Amino acid sequence: MAVLSTATIGLGMSSNAVAQNPIIIKFSHVVANDTPKGKAAERFKELAEKATKGRVKVEIYPNSTLYKDKEELEALQLGAVQMLAPSLAKFGPLGVKEFEVFDLPYIFQNRDVLHRVTEGPVGASLLSKLEPKGITGLAFWDNGFKVMSSNVPMRVPADLKGKKLRIQSSKVLDAQMRAMGANPQVMAFSEVYQALQTGVVDGTENPPSNLYTQKMHEVQKHVTVTNHGYLGYAVIVNKKFWDGLPADIRAQLNTAMKSATQYANAIAQLENDTALEAVKKSGKTTVYALTDKERAEWMKALVPVQREMEGRIGKELIQSVNKEAQALGFK
Repeated sequence: MAVLSTATIGLGMSSNAVAQNPIIIKFSHVVANDTPKGKAAERFKELAEKATKGRVKVEIYPNSTLYKDKEELEALQLGAVQMLAPSLAKFGPLGVKEFEVFDLPYIFQNRDVLHRVTEGPVGASLLSKLEPKGITGLAFWDNGFKVMSSNVPMRVPADLKGKKLRIQSSKVLDAQMRAMGANPQVMAFSEVYQALQTGVVDGTENPPSNLYTQKMHEVQKHVTVTNHGYLGYAVIVNKKFWDGLPADIRAQLNTAMKSATQYANAIAQLENDTALEAVKKSGKTTVYALTDKERAEWMKALVPVQREMEGRIGKELIQSVNKEAQALGFK
């Protein structure tokens, strides 16, 4: 079925004609179907098609089957796909550096602090900054807090000195790895397993669900539960496409997205806990939990990255996130 163009929609076609030619939303993402994002995308598809009584059809393309990391945002801006849920680190290279606040190490002490940001005025303000790029932000979806993996034991940051660690394209993540003396390597998510397997890189960071579903634990001997950073997603749509939808359909899709977001964030922690247990049970990777003293060493090495990045991300934005933490009794 052909995608119904914005121009055609704008001409006010009859509801009968729209029903016969449903509006296609191509939803592309780079992770597996059985990750929190993959499951949430399927839930949105189910809810959206039900809410619109078939006037909208959502086609999901997981695991980089349509576009890889570096290609998907351009594809959205060009209208080749209508919906994405890229990781938040993707927006810095797009020119919206404020999103790199999510990459800062140890800025979110727990999910409560995180959700005060993503579900409040700070989150809404960040999404609005995508509009000039031809993008409308609909929601934030959790994945989870990241663990470190490599082929050497990692008790303190110095254990990673000189190691080549894969990162997403992010100046913050680059600075984070350099703060530990490691050598950051930017690489598409779909290429990481092979790079770990062949020794092109020594390690990486991921929430457990990504680590497990991509089978990275099979080619990494050690995982340390640092919870040093957060990986989340922004669900976004092509602005021209979105603005061209009939108002009632847009409202129905917003309602579906709200429900899908609640589902996504509810399952994320469970999925990561389950994945970490599966990694342990595989017997292929040693999983290590930091002591309080060791965690303090990681924080000592990485928290200064927050101040280092003030000029890039914005001192006021970083302070506003830290104020949300203070409101919950942290710091």
